[in-house]
Amino acid sequence: MFNTLKYYKLWLAISGLILLFGVISLFTFGLKLGIDFTGGSMIEIKFKQPYDQNLVRQAFDEKGLQGSQFQASENFSLIVRTRPLEKAEYDSIIESVKSKAGDLEESQFESIGPVVGKELKAKAIYQLIFVSLGILFYIGYAFRKVAKPITSWKFGLAAVIALFHDLLFVIGVFSILGKFKGIEIDSMFITAVLTVLGFSVHDTIVVFDRIRENLKVKAGNTLDFIINHSIAQTIVRSLNTSLTVLFVLLALLLFGGESIKYFILALFVGIIVGTYSSIFIASPMLMLMQKKRNN
Repeated sequence: MFNTLKYYKLWLAISGLILLFGVISLFTFGLKLGIDFTGGSMIEIKFKQPYDQNLVRQAFDEKGLQGSQFQASENFSLIVRTRPLEKAEYDSIIESVKSKAGDLEESQFESIGPVVGKELKAKAIYQLIFVSLGILFYIGYAFRKVAKPITSWKFGLAAVIALFHDLLFVIGVFSILGKFKGIEIDSMFITAVLTVLGFSVHDTIVVFDRIRENLKVKAGNTLDFIINHSIAQTIVRSLNTSLTVLFVLLALLLFGGESIKYFILALFVGIIVGTYSSIFIASPMLMLMQKKRNN
């Protein structure tokens, strides 16, 4: 049986190093916020033939929209992000683009004000705090009858630490991508993060539940042995479940639409790190908290 806990310092060091880069990026560059948070308009148009993006940019510049962001997509599609536009202004721009770059279809137009963007940002923070507290109290209650020496709240605290690890990891990755690839986060990113947290805590609870059972079945053994044995019993199930999901997400990432590409990417990264944290972060943290108490 592979002794996972024997190398816990290595697992924590790997996570710490990766998180360090993410946190430095987060504080240095921040997150590239999409129009859901900053306010603005997003236009998606599809040309019926190859087009010159410079002509499209020229049409926007002539309408006083210098600095608009252009992102080419598949099948001659183009996504443009601008300041907030009124419907009449949008119609005028579309006509100008048609005259300069060729015939096109209007796929999507959405506009959101900065007030709504600030409200969404605040709600996103509240959601993450609420989820973390809810998980802490739920696990503390669900594990209230756990056998000694571990108290139930330590299971909850270890799970929340793993969740914050996953949260920082995903946010750090998207901070780096935002700086070097121009990838923005929107409300779909928050949905992806909450989904990742749910998947991660589910995986963590599977391991913790086995630890709780083994504390009774294998009473008399050391805590290190019980935790390591529990990980060995659940690791294959965790990996199989995660790989099944990752194969589906990979297919969506490669062949899915442009509009959900970064939502899927956030899920893909999050589920990888969530599976890792359930095995290599949450359980070692549980062991370390108990050892600190004993000392």
